[in-house]
Amino acid sequence: MKELEFKEIDHIGGETLDVISDADKFNQWTYDTIEPYCKGKILEIGSGVGNISQFFLQAEASILLSDIRQVYCDELQKKFGDAPSLAGIELLDLVVPDFDQRFAHLLGTFDTVFSLNVVEHIYDDTLAIKNCKKLLKKGGHLIILVPSFQWLYNGLDKDLDHYRRYNKKSLAALFDQNELTIIRKQYFNFMGIFAWFISGKLQKNNTIPGKQMRLYNMFVPLFRWIDKLVFRRAGLSTIVVGKK
Repeated sequence: MKELEFKEIDHIGGETLDVISDADKFNQWTYDTIEPYCKGKILEIGSGVGNISQFFLQAEASILLSDIRQVYCDELQKKFGDAPSLAGIELLDLVVPDFDQRFAHLLGTFDTVFSLNVVEHIYDDTLAIKNCKKLLKKGGHLIILVPSFQWLYNGLDKDLDHYRRYNKKSLAALFDQNELTIIRKQYFNFMGIFAWFISGKLQKNNTIPGKQMRLYNMFVPLFRWIDKLVFRRAGLSTIVVGKK
């Protein structure tokens, strides 16, 4: 019954995660980009089906996985429940009204908190970053990755329940508002801009087509090089790393 309810509520998000789960080169690239800023005890907010979680567990990093949906938590348990470095799986909502009480056992306990493609789903993004900060130890790192550039907003964003897209300035402003010291700002995945525009704006897809993602994944080694060539001055995603 829970699985049926999940499909009715988030079938597009589920399909998107499944498509991306097969993009091994792209997922490795994402992991390689954030991993240098990850240290100590780690919390991933919005683990989904574990597309990035798997790399941390393979590296035997101490990591607590979490998601807002029970069906994803159950899937994570099936996939990674026996992983030696798994610190647990938590049903976690960043903006629940009683956040401090409900997650008192997690406050101030992590050296790193990261969240990839989650904050754009949250209406009160300032509160989301505020509560992320509460989960960190002093000196801990917060890593946030979100979609870039409001002009790219299209049907894919709408059907994925995105409230907005960001740039380095707007995402960094959330860190500044919460008194987090910014240690890194960058764009990520330059060639993804064109793929998102074509798929969402021109073709008007409401999910990422599997064939397109597989093709894109094949060219990731080239796209990684292009990101360096353009000095990460633009990209489909925006990443900011802050320190508490």
